[in-house]
Amino acid sequence: MVGLTASDVPPTMAVKIVSAGVAACVADVITFPLDTAKVRLQIQGECQTSSTIKYRGVLGTITTLAKTEGPMKLYSGLPAGLQRQISFASLRIGLYDTVQEFFSAGEETTAGLGSKISAGLTTGGVAVFIGQPTEVVKVRLQAQSHLHGLKPRYTGTYNAYRIIATTEGLTGLWKGTTPNLTRNVIINCTEIVTYDLMKEALVKNKLLADDLPCHFVSALIAGFCTTVLSSPVDVVKTRFVNSPPGQYTSVPNCAITMLTKEGPLAFFKGFVPSFLRLGSWNVIMFVCFEQLKRELMKSRQTMDCAT
Repeated sequence: MVGLTASDVPPTMAVKIVSAGVAACVADVITFPLDTAKVRLQIQGECQTSSTIKYRGVLGTITTLAKTEGPMKLYSGLPAGLQRQISFASLRIGLYDTVQEFFSAGEETTAGLGSKISAGLTTGGVAVFIGQPTEVVKVRLQAQSHLHGLKPRYTGTYNAYRIIATTEGLTGLWKGTTPNLTRNVIINCTEIVTYDLMKEALVKNKLLADDLPCHFVSALIAGFCTTVLSSPVDVVKTRFVNSPPGQYTSVPNCAITMLTKEGPLAFFKGFVPSFLRLGSWNVIMFVCFEQLKRELMKSRQTMDCAT
């Protein structure tokens, strides 16, 4: 991405991967209740008999969940979420610059849009395949409710991994890879490429310096663009991943069932919490990511000077 560290020394690939993983985990911890609210809103209407509770809006969903199932329910699935960020975000974000340099090799000027998109597609695709089991477990834990006599399917993160693997086979842990791959290809390309382009434009046109305000604005715009493009795929992915075996025959069947039973607006269920989640997540993650890269490179330089 455009811009150098405070010491004018580009961060190494290892520094980028570590910084991306840590920054993503910090963002996940802070914004996880919004993600849980998004999941509950997305699956609402899927099974009318599963619960009489109706969630209304972001704050209404969070409040209802806290009152009926306890505040800790808002963080159900967090361990799997953090595992996902460590295996997923660290790769798709941390490797982006390196892969972009590979695709732009031979270009006389800075990397073009094609190289940026290709890098986003590549890192996003690899990261999805590696991190898919953590996504399945996270969504299942966020979606399950113990109200109205419903027995939770899983008692915890590792219990969920074990039960899914034994009852659905190892392939069950990669359930929904196709819609998740589609979703994350859209997210990765839109999120990282938009952030990269916005940051580059703001710095090159001297509207903002390569510092916190620039990172904040770029990340917020990237979050909005990403939410608009990824919301329909995200809803289908959540429904399909959370569904018990046999409810949907395929991903297209899931989408068609949603369309016929709930109408086209069903594909944008949970849009507001999705934007609040992605927007705030992007801001926290990218700001932390940029600062961590600089601080780690400063520490490395200090250690090199000392030796």
